[in-house]
Amino acid sequence: MTDMRDAGLTSKAWPFVEARSLLKRYEKGAPEKGYVLFETGYGPSGLPHIGTFGEVARTTMVRRAFEVISDIPTRLICFSDDVDGMRKVPGNVPNPEKLEEHLQRPLTRVPDPFGEFESFGHHNNAMLRRFLDAFGFDYEFYSATEFYTSGKFDAVLLRACEKYDDIMKVMLKSLREERRGTYSIFLPIHPETGRVLYVPMKNVDAEKGEITFDDEDGREWTLPVTGGNVKLQWKPDFGARWAALDVDFEMYGKDHSTNTPIYDRICEILGGKKPEHFTYELFLDAEGHKISKTSGNGVSIDEWLTYASAESLSYFMYLKPKTAKRMHFDVIPKAMDEYHQQLRAYVGQDATARANNPVFHIHGADVPESKMVVPFSMLLNLASVANAEEKDQLWGFIQRYAPDATPETHGDLDQAAGYAVRYYNDFVKPAKVFRLPSELEREALLDLRGQLAAWDGGLDAEALQSVVFACGRERFDPLRDWFKALYEVLLGASQGPRFGGFIALYGVDETIALIDAALAGDLVA
Repeated sequence: MTDMRDAGLTSKAWPFVEARSLLKRYEKGAPEKGYVLFETGYGPSGLPHIGTFGEVARTTMVRRAFEVISDIPTRLICFSDDVDGMRKVPGNVPNPEKLEEHLQRPLTRVPDPFGEFESFGHHNNAMLRRFLDAFGFDYEFYSATEFYTSGKFDAVLLRACEKYDDIMKVMLKSLREERRGTYSIFLPIHPETGRVLYVPMKNVDAEKGEITFDDEDGREWTLPVTGGNVKLQWKPDFGARWAALDVDFEMYGKDHSTNTPIYDRICEILGGKKPEHFTYELFLDAEGHKISKTSGNGVSIDEWLTYASAESLSYFMYLKPKTAKRMHFDVIPKAMDEYHQQLRAYVGQDATARANNPVFHIHGADVPESKMVVPFSMLLNLASVANAEEKDQLWGFIQRYAPDATPETHGDLDQAAGYAVRYYNDFVKPAKVFRLPSELEREALLDLRGQLAAWDGGLDAEALQSVVFACGRERFDPLRDWFKALYEVLLGASQGPRFGGFIALYGVDETIALIDAALAGDLVA
């Protein structure tokens, strides 16, 4: 029987494809450092967001796949560029006016407006770690401030002095004419103001490891590049970090893709080996526009977790990362149901199928059992017809349909019921529009009502589905018009559940009463 390692070596699942590419890097033996290093980068100018989650989750998926096919140890570093100067005052902090005087200072030298940490950078780093810890990610946190000031970056910074002209040649090719005259890979931190300066270099002394420049007032300064006196511009910093840490794998969004040759070349100039990269497509909102933190379009991490589980979000992140996907509230129910479908399928799969199942890449070998005996989309429709305000209102229906289910034994179902009520009230309820049936639809509904009134087959969803089919088969061509009518007339929606299953969950008598209300015009009223 094929084991998971063998399956991973042939699997077409994208984390295994990337892991195999990474393994080729060390086909002659493990790296000298003794481990394979994965990295994700973070700009701590604001709070972590859904893109942060996606990057760490997807990197973890590749790391997990690599650990299946290789015995080489791995590490994952989350690197915070907290030496970056604060370019503008965030609008979502208390007393923002008090931060104005600290513009362009490194974030770890800006006071924490919340008054909780040593600096604003330390505050945002703590939020990042809390965020990552909440999802159980296995990572090590690196601060650029500590990296630059502790000496860990000194060797690469001194080599950047030696190779200054070579790195500048790489950078100048990518810059507009007006930018070339003032550009330098080094950004000095002013000894008096503490601000990050964007000024050209008058001299770079490779022997002494020093730079000379004029500040904005025309005063000349000479500083060592070590000891936290300078930082690198962000593109050189990317490549320098790869070289300093010996990074083996990093993924980033498509917006970085044109810079990849720059990052790689700078890494090589500084004596490093360029890492394996993975470029993912960006998310779009409901209108097809790129999701932006500034404009606030799309779905935030908190919003997703209000209406669905973190695992469903991981599932959404897993799907086709090389394809631009619309990420809006309508995708949440589908992600929830598909995630649980994959959980149920995993139980009976062999290693080859499991290696291609998204839930393996979300959970590793410890894949949980799904207790979702009622699909999330069905819970939404149940919340709709019951006008539910609390999840407890759904449990009476659920337990009649699945007598052995309880909130205690079916925690994921209980959690999903709460999500469904919130989702229904915030998105479905405001959009519900009922209509009266046509004469043909009324005839079919009366037929369905009559058959349900005479029904003695219990709550068998498939048998009830056959009854629903029979009422529409001779009257509607195509048959989907009958189901569309059921949804629009009885549920106030353009699409809906498998209707036999809905009747089994909601109840035969309750469905008869719903048909009566629709035929009387009460739902429209």
